[in-house]
Amino acid sequence: MNPSTALTPAARRPAPKGFGEHLRRWRQHRRLSQLDLAHEAEISARHLSFVETGRSLPSREMVLRLSARLDIPLRERNTLLVAAGYAPMYRERALDDPALAAARQAVELLLKSHEPYPALAIDRHWNLVAANRMVPHLLAGADASLLQAPLNVLRLSLHPLGLAPKIVNLPQWRLHLLERLRQQIAATADPALVALLQELRAYPLPPGVLDEPLEGEHVGVVMPLKFRMASGEVLSFISTTTIFGSPVDVTLQELALETFFPADDFTRQALQGLMSQA
Repeated sequence: MNPSTALTPAARRPAPKGFGEHLRRWRQHRRLSQLDLAHEAEISARHLSFVETGRSLPSREMVLRLSARLDIPLRERNTLLVAAGYAPMYRERALDDPALAAARQAVELLLKSHEPYPALAIDRHWNLVAANRMVPHLLAGADASLLQAPLNVLRLSLHPLGLAPKIVNLPQWRLHLLERLRQQIAATADPALVALLQELRAYPLPPGVLDEPLEGEHVGVVMPLKFRMASGEVLSFISTTTIFGSPVDVTLQELALETFFPADDFTRQALQGLMSQA
């Protein structure tokens, strides 16, 4: 190859996406026409078309307005601001950052206050951030490779070497988790979550388990988790999700708290017994 025609590493890299391309991708992801979005943002469809094609540059206020109308996550709003030539607006810090000490203490307090019932905090990719003392009781017997950091809660739950063999109603619980993940993808368009969904769907089910709900069962908001402990006892849980939303902080917006409650008296008493032993 002629040295004069060889591409440098910088030349081989794709050019960064412009604001218009980012905007068009989100508009199409939300299944809105240019006319629909223009109406929502109270601008002309012609001006929006010019912005998407790069013929017009949006003001900072316009970037934020369009981002709000499209319900774009804070992390991606920063991306759009940078693509339009503006500084990021929303802070992104690790949870152990001193500035988030109060938030971290609040998370730890909530997890501890939920004992003797299990509770854990996860990030936007379902990686474990923190857990209370009851969670390890549910992880006993899982393959060590699935417990290495970053510990992905969905991978651990549905992997055949993880908790899947212990989940009595695995088909229903699996469908419930996959539907939640699909809803998260619809909201965030996160490619990492798309890859995770594909991975989870490829996991084989334990022998004798049908990959479909039982008659009379349904996948909904209140889906019990029936979990067989090492002792052979089956505990039944219902779960809730709490979002630590913040209008100015990416880290807190992406943090979620998963709390499990006993679905029957037997489970409640069994968990109290485990707590007293601890």
